[in-house]
Amino acid sequence: MPKPENCRFTKTHEWACLEGGVATVGVTDHAQHEITDIVFVEPPKPGRQLKAAEACCVVESVKAAFDIYSPIAGEVVAANDAVTKDPAVVNRSPQEEGWLFKLKPANPGEVNKLMDWKSYQEFLKTAEAHAGH
Repeated sequence: MPKPENCRFTKTHEWACLEGGVATVGVTDHAQHEITDIVFVEPPKPGRQLKAAEACCVVESVKAAFDIYSPIAGEVVAANDAVTKDPAVVNRSPQEEGWLFKLKPANPGEVNKLMDWKSYQEFLKTAEAHAGH
């Protein structure tokens, strides 16, 4: 799997890594810390067409259920069966084994509109600063 530094990020804490015309999507390490102990994952089914920012996946913890949004538009080409069988893999390895789904982008350039690693780190600092007030 690609390193986080090579991925793009959303303000809702999803990541997307585009390789060979396919984007792998998951939740960030920050998100899995916020969600805590993940007990259920329902990724979107292959063949589903997604719009950017569309709720497409459900992740449940012992506390609550969370919608996960598609970072970009495209067609789902794979879902990660490992996370449906062992949802805690998202907590253990959110950027590697814990990816949620893969999609074929409608417009591969759309991924460039998302935050890069450095911008996402700055966004987290800003978000945490605001959360404390």
